[in-house]
Amino acid sequence: MSRRVVRQSKFRHVFGQAAKADQAYEDIRVSKVTWDSSFCAVNPKFLAIIVEAGGGGAFIVLPLAKTGRVDKNYPLVTGHTAPVLDIDWCPHNDNVIASASDDTTIMVWQIPDYTPVRNITEPIITLEGHSKRVGILSWHPTARNVLLSAGGDNVIIIWNVGTGEVLLSLDEVHPDVIHSVCWNSNGSLLATTCKDKTLRIIDPRKGQVVAERFAAHEGMRPMRAVFTRQGHIFTTGFTRMSQRELGLWDPNNFEEPVALQEMDTSNGVLLPFYDPDSSIVYLCGKGDSSIRYFEITDEPPFVHYLNTFSSKEPQRGMGFMPKRGLDVSKCEIARFYKLHERKCEPIIMTVPRKSDLFQDDLYPDTPGPEPALEADEWLSGQDAEPVLISLRDGYVPPKHRELRVTKRNILDVRPPTRPPRSQSASDASLSQQHTLETLLEEIKALRERVQAQEQRITALENMLCELVDGTD
Repeated sequence: MSRRVVRQSKFRHVFGQAAKADQAYEDIRVSKVTWDSSFCAVNPKFLAIIVEAGGGGAFIVLPLAKTGRVDKNYPLVTGHTAPVLDIDWCPHNDNVIASASDDTTIMVWQIPDYTPVRNITEPIITLEGHSKRVGILSWHPTARNVLLSAGGDNVIIIWNVGTGEVLLSLDEVHPDVIHSVCWNSNGSLLATTCKDKTLRIIDPRKGQVVAERFAAHEGMRPMRAVFTRQGHIFTTGFTRMSQRELGLWDPNNFEEPVALQEMDTSNGVLLPFYDPDSSIVYLCGKGDSSIRYFEITDEPPFVHYLNTFSSKEPQRGMGFMPKRGLDVSKCEIARFYKLHERKCEPIIMTVPRKSDLFQDDLYPDTPGPEPALEADEWLSGQDAEPVLISLRDGYVPPKHRELRVTKRNILDVRPPTRPPRSQSASDASLSQQHTLETLLEEIKALRERVQAQEQRITALENMLCELVDGTD
């Protein structure tokens, strides 16, 4: 009689827990646009959510320290003339976020550490190159200021945000609408899925398809793909009978899947969120009220089911916190921000441990905010793995850094597309706003200095008391 061997894993017991009501963000008018991309994006400092706004596209940026009810007059980030379809935080600067819109443009924004008093309406730079809506954004994982965009024109454009120039344009690779794009760990390859049911591995600098697999999932509904730490491709899609399905593929041998599993018969597209440090993939579906997670290993069946987090309310979108934003003292291995119709709540995944010491096996060195390459170096053919940091002492965000944009004289290249604005009133209001924001920043710095001095005084008083007690 054969015995079933239970695979031992440090992630066998992963528990998900929704935050308390006072830790959520409430009264947010979430956008009703179809959830095709990131309607919620988070980094260690800010939470960004695409919201409804009259007259054009907008999103709201909230400091992570600010929770509870959000004032209806809270400043928004506005500038697009049509709905915002995707947002993505820069991995190398926590104050920089890019937005893509139905108006065919991409805008890059600098978010201040303090709360602005008015809507942010002036992006650092506007990128124009697509002829149709732009629905996908993805920053390069290791090169500074390199941003990828994919639009309804079936074109992928890779930009140098620092100069506003197009580095590469892949306009003959996809014959139909692009559903998803993902970089590998060092940004040398792309994995894309398309409406033509083909999974492609692309070398963007050569403009060549390295490998492709037709009908990785036989259904007609959208497919998603992400690179794994081992260089495999993890996909989600649908069978011919419209059952949801997940797959694991080796790009060197696309003929047969490494693993293929049927899930259920729900209609929502499964979006994979992959953590390369733990090799866990989390599956979130539009309209689902659960998050399922699997560990990807080198042992059969290769994709191991771990657990399911379930709640009562379905999700409209999901944001995934980078590893450096987690609380290592609580053995937190993942944190999601679940978007409801008028609320966004954190969902925390933890591995219970009895010890309060730092858990080395749960927290290997993880990619930090420093880029490994400049844009020109990457374009010339160089590759580099992400610059890693340790989370042993907790992550301390770097000081506020400005994104410097070197703009060339665009009048030499193209005629102006809109009439110049009146300078008199706008300059005065911008000057007043700048003065007020400068004062607020100085007040914040002074307050932090006073708190630091109070802590120092308290420590000295305690030392003095100990010395006095010793002499008595």
